[in-house]
Amino acid sequence: MSETRSDGELLRAVATDGDRRAFEELYRRYAPWLTARMRSRCADAGVVDDVVQETFLAVWRGTARYRQDGDVAGWLWRIGSRRLVDALRGDGARGRLRQALARLRHREEASAEERVLAGVEHGDLAGALVRLSPELRAVLQATVIDGLTTREAAVLLGIPPGTVKTRAMRARKQLREALA
Repeated sequence: MSETRSDGELLRAVATDGDRRAFEELYRRYAPWLTARMRSRCADAGVVDDVVQETFLAVWRGTARYRQDGDVAGWLWRIGSRRLVDALRGDGARGRLRQALARLRHREEASAEERVLAGVEHGDLAGALVRLSPELRAVLQATVIDGLTTREAAVLLGIPPGTVKTRAMRARKQLREALA
């Protein structure tokens, strides 16, 4: 009977020895879970499959480094969710949005979508986000953009759930003040 290795042992074997079996075991453990999580965020199964593959390729190639002080699932989720955001922000999604907005341009008044996009890309919101401290931006990234719960964000960031809540509250307050 073979002994089951811990996630940390598997990651060390992949990182130090390029152990293909360890990588395959890690993939079997987490790919279905990561795929299910990603599909709750993105309806395009092709994009989700690509993102999951890119996530595990980053692990295999060593471009994603595990610090061995947190939950492996949270670490994989952080890699995958950032890749998903990048994929959704890519030229494909952005191009489709621009085309949809171009069809609306025959009107003299800017659409609500155009006003929001202009405000995010060129307005006060972008500047207000940049002025937030890295700690507050990290909490907003995890809870708003990545859609993590307070508990998941706490695991991901390595801070207590109460700290996540406090930083989220401070970030929202600072954004409201900056945009008022």
